[in-house]
Amino acid sequence: MNNYLSVLKNLTRRLAIIFLSYQACRLLFVIFNRSHFPEITFRMLLGGAIYDWSAIGYINLLFILLHLLPGNFKYNKGYQSGLKIGFFTINLIFIATNFVDFEYFKFTGRRSSFGLITAKGMENEISGLIPLFLIRYWYLPIGFILICFLLWRLLSAPKISFPLEKLSGKIILKQTGILLLAMAFGFLAARGGIGEKPIRIVDAVNYASIGNTAVVLNTPYSIMKTLGSKETLTDPKFYSQAQLDAIFNPVITTKPSGPPTKKNLVIVILESFGDENIHIGNTPFLDSLITKSYYFKNGFANGKVSIDAVPSTMSSIPSLMNTPMISSAYSLNDVYGLPKILKKQGYATSFFHGAFNGSQNFDQYCKVAGFDQYYGKNEYPNDDAFDGSWGVFDEEFLQFFCDKISTFPSPFFASVFTISSHIPYTIPEKYKGKFPKGTEVIHESVGYTDYSLRQFFKKAKTQPWYNNTLFVFTADHTSSSGRGKYTTNVGKFRIPIFFFDPSKSEFQGVSEKNFQQIDILPSVLDYLNIESKVVSYGKSYLSPKDFVVSYVDNVYNYIDGDYYLAFDGNKSIGLYQFKTDPLLKDNLLTKSPEIRKKMETFIKAYIQSFNERVSNNQLTVKP
Repeated sequence: MNNYLSVLKNLTRRLAIIFLSYQACRLLFVIFNRSHFPEITFRMLLGGAIYDWSAIGYINLLFILLHLLPGNFKYNKGYQSGLKIGFFTINLIFIATNFVDFEYFKFTGRRSSFGLITAKGMENEISGLIPLFLIRYWYLPIGFILICFLLWRLLSAPKISFPLEKLSGKIILKQTGILLLAMAFGFLAARGGIGEKPIRIVDAVNYASIGNTAVVLNTPYSIMKTLGSKETLTDPKFYSQAQLDAIFNPVITTKPSGPPTKKNLVIVILESFGDENIHIGNTPFLDSLITKSYYFKNGFANGKVSIDAVPSTMSSIPSLMNTPMISSAYSLNDVYGLPKILKKQGYATSFFHGAFNGSQNFDQYCKVAGFDQYYGKNEYPNDDAFDGSWGVFDEEFLQFFCDKISTFPSPFFASVFTISSHIPYTIPEKYKGKFPKGTEVIHESVGYTDYSLRQFFKKAKTQPWYNNTLFVFTADHTSSSGRGKYTTNVGKFRIPIFFFDPSKSEFQGVSEKNFQQIDILPSVLDYLNIESKVVSYGKSYLSPKDFVVSYVDNVYNYIDGDYYLAFDGNKSIGLYQFKTDPLLKDNLLTKSPEIRKKMETFIKAYIQSFNERVSNNQLTVKP
């Protein structure tokens, strides 16, 4: 039994080393993202330990079995060497995913899932982006290599000699008992304890305050829990159909005040132009244009990544899942958004994105949404303006956009999605040093895109269609550079949204209304005097309603007026007056029960309606 006990001690030691490695990764994660987590509590660390052991349990159940199988065969030197190499390699691969989130979390606001880590929808770009990321974040691969050497050294010592020993039936029975006990502990660790159900990603909210669950979780666990899965929505059944329709009904009918205006529509989606990147000296053209526009001071994205922005903006469908709609099991659902609505009004419709065709499945979604034409990097006439990673530089692609839409018959609807302010924030060599560096790495590329927009408008003003066009501007999401109030579950979604009509000087001003990407569709229909019956999870700018809904890290974020409610799908976990308490310090959950109850009623209905309609492919109104 001495040999067997030595193997058991060696296994225990190895698992302890891996556990300490997870703790070191959590410490580094917090250090790299310290502005997002101003307060770390013991309970968060306790929850983190539970999730770490869960991940370690799942990953190492097989190794527990291989270490502790009864018999002398496992004392063979070759067997032990292979076991060590396998244990080291598999665990190291999963530890490496934690290193990804040291920086990637700044962009997504949550731990990476299997879909995010595999960059689904970015197959064309990934080979070019990986080297650029490794260069920009050079300290991550260096740190990982150091961890590799350290782990190998720790897992290699001490060296143990295993002389053969005689195995009796009693010894084999003892070894079998130890194996079964060890496997039981492994299963217990994997499921997160002796609770009624195994722990889930959403359960991290039991250990951390709103927006801090990423500290509790670890990336290996998040990936394994989403590995190979197609997210399906639950059917919560909070209300009967009659009750549901009375509280929230997404079917709206626009009532025009006159005949359709037949104005052209141009929607500009700006990559990573979060609210934190404007009005700080890096965007002089946009800052000036906003003063001539109808600007929503409290503008919000409905998602945290680019792939969420297109369904939200074009089809008034928010991102209320961990998997983006475009890459989910519901990606082929029938939608009735701006392209189909405007096509019925005689509009030519097109979508432009300077990245590789197929990037983030935008071209596929555009077919589902009903756009006539899609223009990507493949349609751009040459490679002279290729940025080396994503696609065509913004200046050249916006000029191409202007030239192309100038050939379309009016009325037309065209949308363009910029790319140059996306990591790695590449700008043309000829403009190096021209734009302010600012305080964040993104600011120079933001300045370049702002300049590119100025050049676009300079040309557009000379075109006959210009004065008969409504321009709508929105960012796709915030950037990774947010600090302070931009790190909360409210601030993570703040973006600029504004409407500019060059023919109507009276259509200007600043609105205090809470406005989101999914509000663009009904607002455009009202502005253009288009009568239509649509499924919209937003509301028009003319509506007295003042709500915004988003979702991140398994929390539904519901804003109404001055209040923000955090809801985990079953219960409220926070209530704040976000306009006077931007850092969300004063939780009013028990202090304002009437407001909590009223907001809970709405968000439950909103979730039920969304889940039912998306699951049952009911995002269009049947005639």
